Amino acid sequence: MKILVTGSAGFIAGYLVDELLKHGHEIVGIDNYSKYGFIEKSYDRHPKYRIVRGDVKDQALMRELIADCDQVVAIAAMIGGITYFHEYAYDLLAENERITASTFDAAIWAFKEKRLKKINVLSSSMVYESALVYPTREGTQLVCPPPMSTYGFQKLACEYFAKGAFEQHRLPYTIIRPFNCVGIGEQRAKNEKEILSGNVKLAMSHVVPDLVQKILKGQDPLHILGQGEQIRHYTYGGDLARGIRLCIEHEKAVNNDFNLSTPTSTTVKELAALIWKKINGNKPLTFISDPAYVYDVQRRIPSVEKARRILGFRATTSLSATLNEVIPWIKQQVEIGNI
Repeated sequence: MKILVTGSAGFIAGYLVDELLKHGHEIVGIDNYSKYGFIEKSYDRHPKYRIVRGDVKDQALMRELIADCDQVVAIAAMIGGITYFHEYAYDLLAENERITASTFDAAIWAFKEKRLKKINVLSSSMVYESALVYPTREGTQLVCPPPMSTYGFQKLACEYFAKGAFEQHRLPYTIIRPFNCVGIGEQRAKNEKEILSGNVKLAMSHVVPDLVQKILKGQDPLHILGQGEQIRHYTYGGDLARGIRLCIEHEKAVNNDFNLSTPTSTTVKELAALIWKKINGNKPLTFISDPAYVYDVQRRIPSVEKARRILGFRATTSLSATLNEVIPWIKQQVEIGNI
């Protein structure tokens, strides 16, 4: 199968492209390298991978790339840590809508005029930002209050793009909602504002890399946002990539939506304690609570039953095993100045 992946130089896409290539797919990637600058990936010279430096909003280029593809995976977007939600509230809505519309315009054209069979939309757990029922099942986004953040609202809009494109143009789709991807490959964004947390400047305001770098830099007591009782499901990037591949390949994924996540809940305090122990051993851990952000959702707990039942997907990598991979990588990135 030939697949167009937008935002192919990004964090989750890095795991996904590798996964798809290993399973025999041919990949065309497009990325403008606006977030990190140019990054060379291990698979850039793979015979079944072609990367094009360009803007997804360039409709002529998108039509050229999608014309002989069987599916497209829409990943390209402005995305970042929690600071993004506050620093770029308008851009997250406006720019991501432009990217989404351009991707769907090209996909609708290729579905009608060429051989495209389906669009796969990478949404977000943030569509459940205002959910009140846990674990949160697929479909809850249609009945709970809308997301409060512009990022969450725009991700929900992406899902309605898929709904509208199918209703009007019969374009098949799959909606994919990853939960708290953790892995290697994420670096300091070029346009991300640095935030001071105690004596350490945060690079990304994603909780795992920020906690790791603070502990590596010797912060003690350790600063956390709020009381540290926020619940997340930290899911290894390799597991998510496998789940996304199943969404692409499985016939029952057509016109369907899936939460992709580990089933294990972890509070920020529990996460911090695990990272602390891996770096500092039995040294006592104490916390300082910094003021929380407005959009720091307190509970994000997915139901994973649908993906297991229909796709046979389970996230199998533990948080501890994930951190064993991530901590040395972040240490190296801190040393060379990328984080």
